[in-house]
Amino acid sequence: MKKNNTPKLDLTISERKELRSNKILISEIQNITLKEMCSILKVSEYRAKEIKALSEFQSLPSIGPKLAKDLLMLGYYSLDELRDKNGARLFEDLEELYGERIDPCVEDQFRLIIHYAIKSNSEKHWWDFTEERKHYRAKHGYPKDRAE
Repeated sequence: MKKNNTPKLDLTISERKELRSNKILISEIQNITLKEMCSILKVSEYRAKEIKALSEFQSLPSIGPKLAKDLLMLGYYSLDELRDKNGARLFEDLEELYGERIDPCVEDQFRLIIHYAIKSNSEKHWWDFTEERKHYRAKHGYPKDRAE
């Protein structure tokens, strides 16, 4: 089940103006091609890709602007890129990026994202992956060099 909420995007005044003048709602951004977005917003392909990714990630249940930005920082710009990833590894990469421990529920959210990348019409939420994470961590633990 996809959220119906409007994603929270850090758009410039100019980008917002272009959306309004083209009668495009922020909630519709993920459905626009990169080429169209570049033209409509008058932005680079990189900026269009970033905006589209933030919108797409936030369309999932329980995925807010912070985690969407974290995915960008990890180098991901679409659900398709996450289809064959490992939620535990994404979590470990994020902890390494920040150099600190992160709430384990974020790993559940990564597992949810990967699940949606594979099965987009699912109705699962992050908490549906808590037991899976706990079993995985009981078996494999965390990296020995995990931040304190």
